[in-house]
Amino acid sequence: MLLASHTFDRGTGGRQMAGHPLPDHGVQAYDPDFRGGGFATIHREFYGKTAIGDFRAPDHPDLDIFEEVLGPAHRRGMQVYAWINENPHGPIPRHVPNFPKVLEIDVYGRRAHTPCFNHPDYRYWWLSIIEDYVKSYALDGVAWCSERQGPLGSMLGGQGAAGITCFCEHCRAIAHERGVNVERAKRGFVAMADFLAAARRGERPVDGYFVTFWRLLLEYPEVLAWEKLWVDSQHALYGEIYGVAKAIRREVQVGWHVMHHNSFSPFYRAEQDYQKMAPYSDFIKVVAYHNCAGPRYAAFHRSLARTIFADARPEASLELMYGILGVDEAPLDELPQAGWSAEYVRRETARAVAGAGERVAILPGIDIDIPTGPDQAQCTPQGTAAAVRAAFDGGARGVILSRKYSEMRLDNLFATKDAIPA
Repeated sequence: MLLASHTFDRGTGGRQMAGHPLPDHGVQAYDPDFRGGGFATIHREFYGKTAIGDFRAPDHPDLDIFEEVLGPAHRRGMQVYAWINENPHGPIPRHVPNFPKVLEIDVYGRRAHTPCFNHPDYRYWWLSIIEDYVKSYALDGVAWCSERQGPLGSMLGGQGAAGITCFCEHCRAIAHERGVNVERAKRGFVAMADFLAAARRGERPVDGYFVTFWRLLLEYPEVLAWEKLWVDSQHALYGEIYGVAKAIRREVQVGWHVMHHNSFSPFYRAEQDYQKMAPYSDFIKVVAYHNCAGPRYAAFHRSLARTIFADARPEASLELMYGILGVDEAPLDELPQAGWSAEYVRRETARAVAGAGERVAILPGIDIDIPTGPDQAQCTPQGTAAAVRAAFDGGARGVILSRKYSEMRLDNLFATKDAIPA
């Protein structure tokens, strides 16, 4: 059981998202005032090295979710993991004291809306939360989710110049140690942002879109160096979290949620090297959301088809991407309604198992009623069961039924029972 003990995100916190059908259980009402935060007691003695203030969720101010669930769950022989969502694309700076001080600095010197992995207060905040959880509660494990990507990936995904981070003093110091020219990195990112913006306006460069993209990377290799710096900083925090938890209790299992971009973007996939992650991972939740993958990937591919792949028809570049990603799914115009297949789940699981090695448990995330549009692919009991069987056929040691109980229909949830090997 994964308890959403820390989340400001509607994807894993609160009831069903507004505008989508309520499930066939629980309170039949939306909670539009959900704010989120920490749903466990904050033991102040662990937070002396961070200035980040009260992050307790006001939604249920008297609830300690661990005290509520741990005892009954353990008596039933169930393991309990803390599900922690680092995803900062929410109201955190508005509500949490001192949080604005740890935000990234963008290429123009402005505070971004996302926190910096290299800011000491931000790192110590997370390490304090982990110490608090592992010392204060008899948790069996910690699952940490960070649905973020580096500045280049953010721009390719459509975020634009606002995602070019981080150029704070801490990141600049690391760049100096690595011999990366900060000013050239900035110039390269601005040039890349200008190129992508022009591409989205349909302004074709003389030598085409992909050639111009590659030429910018050759002219400004600092762009890739900065992307590597950002990704290394994210994974360095993973390593620190793993080390703190294991120093307190070796038996606590620590693992990571690897977001859906890993199935869609070869650029993001290259940054998530399971072999390198293995030394600081007991398990990895590989997102293999088969049903919502259809509309999600269609939107992602059309974004690339308007920029770096705009020289070719979207249907032609789709075949290329399918080959690179190792999937074989529906044509582009059918994807939102078709979703992806159970075979995708098997392939993605097998790839992760081969990459991470025998020590790390691969636990694919299986899509159960993750919201899609009314005219898009919808989960079915048959499709859900097929995805679960495919995960085990690919070598999974277990599955994580995703994303949250408050959006799942019971027929789709119960369809997993007979699909799980005895």
